[in-house]
Amino acid sequence: MDILAYNRKAWNHQVDSGNRWTVPVSESVISAAREGQWEILLTPTIPVPRNWFPADLHGIDMLCLACGGGQQGPVLAAAGAAVTVLDNSPRQLAQDRMVAIRENLSIRTVEGDMADLSIFPDESFHLIIHPVSNIFAPDVLPVWREAYRVLRQGGSLLAGFNNPIMYIFDFEKMDRGELEVCHRLPYSDLADMDPEALRQFMEDKSPLEFSHTLDEQIGGQIAAGFMIAGFFEDSDPEIALSRYAPTYIATRAIKP
Repeated sequence: MDILAYNRKAWNHQVDSGNRWTVPVSESVISAAREGQWEILLTPTIPVPRNWFPADLHGIDMLCLACGGGQQGPVLAAAGAAVTVLDNSPRQLAQDRMVAIRENLSIRTVEGDMADLSIFPDESFHLIIHPVSNIFAPDVLPVWREAYRVLRQGGSLLAGFNNPIMYIFDFEKMDRGELEVCHRLPYSDLADMDPEALRQFMEDKSPLEFSHTLDEQIGGQIAAGFMIAGFFEDSDPEIALSRYAPTYIATRAIKP
């Protein structure tokens, strides 16, 4: 099947359903960002350290990769960056444009695949922001290679992703607070979900997910040429596993 096309429609539906990652930031958040008081998330709860960013974002060409929804992009634009948002979902991009119009911000929006940045020349950006989104791509390695290509020397990729341990458990039971191991890693909704559950899942227009090993997530960045210069773990309090282990990871990777 065409996974990119399916997930495009699924994320359009998430906007209509009010998914937390599709809700644009408020006017007060943008006003504070203009005054230098801002933060963004790559993972559910912990703000990205400010020392992962340049001291001054003015003149910084920034790509928000698979990062639509009217959240990170508008905040960073209000803080002074020249922001491009690339996302697979036109409805997610519309959220960024809505905030840009409301707040008189300059934001470029591009519909596309996070694994194919051929629209951008080599060394187009100083900084890439990539929150938890490569779980919706079957193969993460092209994402890292393309990110490396479009970054300028000395630029940084700030990425968030799931701890793959999340995918070994029965999802319905985990939602009820029960942890029952039932999946091998790496996990794929298409390959590993019960066929009837998958049919209902797709009828509900839920995005398809694919786990990636830490070797692919962290080792893949290193293999692409990056140097890992920052790392933290985070948890989502709504996930039962978070009582026992961190469920999200963020990295700062530099192109030497």
